[in-house]
Amino acid sequence: MTQSFLPAVRQLVAIQLRSLGLSQNRISSLLGITQASVSLYLSSDPTKAYVALSDLHVPKSEAEELASQLAAAVRTSPSQGVSVLSAIWTGLLGNGSICPAHRNLYPSLSECDVCIKTYGQRDVDRAQAVSDVEEAVRLLESSSKFVEVMPEVSVNIACAAGEAKSPADVVAVPGRIVRVRDRAKAMLPPEAGASMHMSRVLLLARSSRPELKACVNLRYDGRMADAMKKTGIRSLSIGDYSFPGSQDPTVKAIERTLKSSRGQFDAIVDSGGSGIEPNLYLFAKSAREVARLAVKLAQIYSAA
Repeated sequence: MTQSFLPAVRQLVAIQLRSLGLSQNRISSLLGITQASVSLYLSSDPTKAYVALSDLHVPKSEAEELASQLAAAVRTSPSQGVSVLSAIWTGLLGNGSICPAHRNLYPSLSECDVCIKTYGQRDVDRAQAVSDVEEAVRLLESSSKFVEVMPEVSVNIACAAGEAKSPADVVAVPGRIVRVRDRAKAMLPPEAGASMHMSRVLLLARSSRPELKACVNLRYDGRMADAMKKTGIRSLSIGDYSFPGSQDPTVKAIERTLKSSRGQFDAIVDSGGSGIEPNLYLFAKSAREVARLAVKLAQIYSAA
């Protein structure tokens, strides 16, 4: 971690932050290192960093994505940076990526599987889903237009951890994402099992399209319908439903609609009903992807 992974990641994150226009002083402050170290990182060829990470079974494309996540996290707060770094590192430990390099240094560990058992796949999947939702929340919070497509019931964003089979394996934001003045703001950090409703909606969608990993709910009206057409979003529709005694009639309606439909969809339109606000449930293959699509819809919506 300290000899190979961290120095390589620091250099790539420093390069990312510099590309965003941050000064060397600001980068050194965010990364907790000296300005001289930042200067060295920025003036050095990153090839060595990529090789070091490749030796830890982190390919270049993944290394660049990890650096991007960390750059965004440290700009939010030091603790956020630590949280994302921890999720990344424990993920690598849990999936066995670090084992060959560790065994090369210490041959006596040839039969060791402690890290894989300690940071097993379920925990790794959850950590990755939490990191994905955290990044998605930052995208929504940074958009000046997103508040225009937030429904009265507020917003949540859900992400399936691994091959999620129950709401306990779906990460969302406790207390939802609410409007604070002119921006969206998450009430609490994301965690598994935080939204029963969004989890059920996502799990139902995955029963028809297993590749879908994330979902966000948005305002739905005529302007949103026009924005969806402009972006080519395919949708299924529910509404005017009645399920006596049901605690979540929306979920029941979605379940019935999916059973009778075989068409592809990127979203589910809930036109609402008695006491139920119209909503758009938007899906994608990651929380970050669904957040980017939501922001794009918000931009089109606000320009209408």
